[in-house]
Amino acid sequence: MATEFLITGGAGFIGSHLVRSLLDEGARVRVLDNFLTGKRENLADLTGNPSLVVMEGDVRDFAQVEEAMRGVAYVLHQAALPSVPRSVADPVTSMAIGVDGTLTVLRAAKAAGVKRVVYASSSSIYGDTPTLPKIESMIPTPLSPYAVSKLTGEHLCAVFSHLHGLPTVALRYFNVFGSRQDPASDYAAVVPKFATAALAGKSALIYGDGGQTRDFTFIDNVVRANRLACEAPEPAWGKAVNIACGLRISVNDLAQRIAAACGHDDLPPRYEDGRPGDVRHSLADISLAGKLLGYKPEIDLEEGLKRTIQWYRQA
Repeated sequence: MATEFLITGGAGFIGSHLVRSLLDEGARVRVLDNFLTGKRENLADLTGNPSLVVMEGDVRDFAQVEEAMRGVAYVLHQAALPSVPRSVADPVTSMAIGVDGTLTVLRAAKAAGVKRVVYASSSSIYGDTPTLPKIESMIPTPLSPYAVSKLTGEHLCAVFSHLHGLPTVALRYFNVFGSRQDPASDYAAVVPKFATAALAGKSALIYGDGGQTRDFTFIDNVVRANRLACEAPEPAWGKAVNIACGLRISVNDLAQRIAAACGHDDLPPRYEDGRPGDVRHSLADISLAGKLLGYKPEIDLEEGLKRTIQWYRQA
């Protein structure tokens, strides 16, 4: 019998990639999504696949989560209200989905006796501490409600692991990018915004001076990290680990690279004031993920950008 997975937020950018990967492996997949930010079109080409069940529901509703959890072996908890700026504008919804939703998922997982919960956390929990690279033993200093919700979710996972014996692993994603990432949202990540702008011959819009640095992580690396976390041995349970490439690049340099890859070497970016809650520099130490999960990035930034730009070119 095929292994059964539940992916909360499975219609989102990362969730839909996980869905495809698991179906390709022969797994059965259940998606729970309220479609607040997830998109039905992300799963549209999978309609009719007998191994996929899509359920419209909210992670804050215990009855809906309980129903989605029945018979499931592994839970990949991706559901959140993504974006730091959005959480600043609407902290109540961000915290409710991020904290109450995660607690609900953990309660239902414990009751259902699932084998593992893999939780999608974020590098935003580190805040703007000047020390680089960011290592898991650092004291978190979150700067936004979104970051606070992710950090709280990590603690809840650790508590359920230690108190109730529910195996959990939290993955701190660093600036994930790839195909199907929505460039149209006001809260979109920079790679899809820069790529679609450059392909249209338009300048990238950068908030701040562009000197801020990020550790950009191609989606395939994140998918692999989730699969590794499902099988990680007991030393990983209740832990949080960085998932990234361990290299950083400035936003200015990123914009230049993307413009050049789209055939526009002479396309200078536009600048606006920086946004509240954004951190200045980010770089991951990924040695713990290597030790506990066997993780290492397989797709580097250059190859990831090439694949991503090609997808937007054809979209």
